[in-house]
Amino acid sequence: MAHVRLFRHYLHVPFLILGLLDFLALVLALYLAVFFRYFGDPAMLAEYWTYVLPSAVAFGLVNLVVMVALAVHQAKLEEGLTGMMLRTIMTLILSLPLSYVLAFLLPDYFWYLGGEGVVTSASVFGFLMLGIVRSLFFRLIGANRFRRRVLMLGAGQRAYQMEQELQSPMNRKGFVLVGFLPANEDSVQVDEDRLCRQQKGEDLPALVDRLRIDEIVIAVDDRRHGGLPMEGLLECRMRGVRIIEGASFYERETRKVALEMITSGWLVFSEGFSLSAISRWSKRLIDLSASLVLLALTWPLMLLTVIAIKLEDGLKAPVLYSQERVGLNGRIFRVHKFRSMGTDAEKGGAVWAQKDDDRITRVGRVIRKVRIDELPQIFNVLKGEMAFVGPRPERPFFVDQLSASIPFYSERHRVKPGLTGWAQLCFAYADSEEDTREKLRYDLYYIKNQSLLLDILTMVQTVEVVLFKKGAQ
Repeated sequence: MAHVRLFRHYLHVPFLILGLLDFLALVLALYLAVFFRYFGDPAMLAEYWTYVLPSAVAFGLVNLVVMVALAVHQAKLEEGLTGMMLRTIMTLILSLPLSYVLAFLLPDYFWYLGGEGVVTSASVFGFLMLGIVRSLFFRLIGANRFRRRVLMLGAGQRAYQMEQELQSPMNRKGFVLVGFLPANEDSVQVDEDRLCRQQKGEDLPALVDRLRIDEIVIAVDDRRHGGLPMEGLLECRMRGVRIIEGASFYERETRKVALEMITSGWLVFSEGFSLSAISRWSKRLIDLSASLVLLALTWPLMLLTVIAIKLEDGLKAPVLYSQERVGLNGRIFRVHKFRSMGTDAEKGGAVWAQKDDDRITRVGRVIRKVRIDELPQIFNVLKGEMAFVGPRPERPFFVDQLSASIPFYSERHRVKPGLTGWAQLCFAYADSEEDTREKLRYDLYYIKNQSLLLDILTMVQTVEVVLFKKGAQ
């Protein structure tokens, strides 16, 4: 489907249709809530439905505005239907006080919004109906309708590497890669059948029109050699086609940062890497709240773990294991964990933890798989040495090694280390330098794009890590 230009802005037609369907579902949800609260008789509601209409329209509009603010519909491309519905839950929660404010300010028009339990019931009905409507909509319209048609400008080594990485099933697939257009490369690395051939006399804008391209990705190997069709790119940009640099495209689609593609200049000039004072205070409040809730829920497990360790290793055996770790701005602090290895596990010095490590005790193998060994770090969060969400802290010995061999590794210490993190959700346990390099890509993505929403999503999805042992070793 094409875009439409509305108020000097290009809008994707499927998003407009889905927004309208969402609005109608929310209007109907409030009607259902009012029916069960006040009427109970379909004939009576049919007679007085116009009295409910202003409140129903207001409820739908308030939620729709918050959906736009939280980019709920775009989340389908970036996070799938599950991520979209998670954002919808946040929308319905945030819209509750706004609906009550409308009922308070304009009671003559929106008095149904102030009815006892009406808005809450409508939010529950709304969530169920939105799930049904969206599932049917995506099934009927097809997945590709919401995907951008992408042309990659470049066909050399960088373009080839991006194509290989973007084929991973872990990526979001919010686009269809139509093909590659060679630029200034010394040699073409991608398959010949993936090249987009320009017809005789056809310039870049004409090619983009013919292939119905929505986005052009700049993936040339070396811009210093020139060769970019700047006039053609400018014309495409003026026609509403998005032009995006390869590293930024890679970041958006893979949810990690391409270490091989970025430079210090990219880090300096790209968006992100900032958090407002209000956001920092809010993050700390969430850290404290989440830690206290987790402590209240897990103290029985912690007590059982203490008993199990004592039974296996004896009453005199230590329960906790403390290590020095590198925290915010390189400061050293001590992290606490339930001991999962033998007391002489590192008599020969610090080494990477390995899969099926024979140093791990029987109790340790169990508590590692379900992450119980990490629970004492709740107290590090409460002390302010760690955050609930952030890059996992590493030992100084390994930090020195990794900083010397992996570019930008020290940048992960720009934020507090976390009890859980984005890299833990997206990548398995790191037991080598190459694995650590891959996890750094996700850590940099988190640092660059950190927000309260990303923290909340990470916390929610950490449940999957615990339940399905994802990344645990």
